[in-house]
Amino acid sequence: MCPTKLDDRPFFLPALLNVLRLICAKRAEPRVSLSAEYFSKIEMKVGRILEVEDIAQARKPMYRMKIDFGREIGVKQCVGGIKAFYSKEDLVGKQVVAVLNLQPKSVAGVISECMVLASFNDEIISLLRPDKEMPLGTKVA
Repeated sequence: MCPTKLDDRPFFLPALLNVLRLICAKRAEPRVSLSAEYFSKIEMKVGRILEVEDIAQARKPMYRMKIDFGREIGVKQCVGGIKAFYSKEDLVGKQVVAVLNLQPKSVAGVISECMVLASFNDEIISLLRPDKEMPLGTKVA
């Protein structure tokens, strides 16, 4: 068990307590190393958002997006909790990068068939997009 305060224990140097907290924090969030072979199995492709709708029954502000990945893959549905950061008008027509080979998942009663990738922290989110126009369905690695 990781100590969080001194309580009635014998006196510890504050520095030692800080070191123990750091060790425990690192145990709580282990980094996973993926082999290049495993990573290559993740199917990421460029798509274009065609439609965006509110999901009224969602507890958090969410959109249902229809994304076109080109003739070979077609249109897939994606649910994203990005409503607080993007308007529908901002999203329609944008190219995005998504993971396609995840198992479909029901989110707020809507089936999500892919996952749009984004960078984020507690305050902001930014969708990952190609820096120039790319053909729909283009592989991302």
